[in-house]
Amino acid sequence: MKNLKYILTKESIRFGGRTLYRIKALKDFSDVKAGYLGGYIEKELNLSQGGNCWVRDNAVVLGNARVRDNVVVRDYAVVRDYAVVLGNAVVRDYAWVRGNAKVRNYAVVRDNAWVRDNAVISDNAWVSGNAKVRGNAIATKKVITFMNIYMLTMTDNHIRYGCIQKTIGEWRLFLDSNEVIETKRDTDKFKAIESTLRKAISMWENDKDF
Repeated sequence: MKNLKYILTKESIRFGGRTLYRIKALKDFSDVKAGYLGGYIEKELNLSQGGNCWVRDNAVVLGNARVRDNVVVRDYAVVRDYAVVLGNAVVRDYAWVRGNAKVRNYAVVRDNAWVRDNAVISDNAWVSGNAKVRGNAIATKKVITFMNIYMLTMTDNHIRYGCIQKTIGEWRLFLDSNEVIETKRDTDKFKAIESTLRKAISMWENDKDF
């Protein structure tokens, strides 16, 4: 019989159309003590029996998502689909990690942030606030996110502003072009949008915070 560190208890909840089971620690590891109740997972695939990884509080992991190594998923965070969280990463608060996203190393996803699709969050990156990192975006350092007319989320290689996502290079070309968009370029609204985007790019290039 393998050396289990937790079991699925009979206590369950329904989430996303699936049945999830509260976990219970069988031995001491990290700051978890034998007998402690954790969060909810759908099946053993979701949480490694090795390492110090743990799901606590009311956090949930489901689908074919995997949590391993020294990862902590806590609070009301959700990890689902085929997402992988590994290394020393932390997913907390009301954050969501889904799709084929990967969160690894010492990355932190927190607050109401979303990481989805094929996005990769790694190294010492922080995704916080209401940031939405999606598509093929990559973040290896702090993600810039703020509200100015629309929500802006900036990673190493992408800026998502409102519902539009482009690479940083593509945004530069757009700002220097005469491309016609719904918001006309000679309006105060467009000038505010342009100012926000240029400021974000400048801050990112100079590795400064807002």
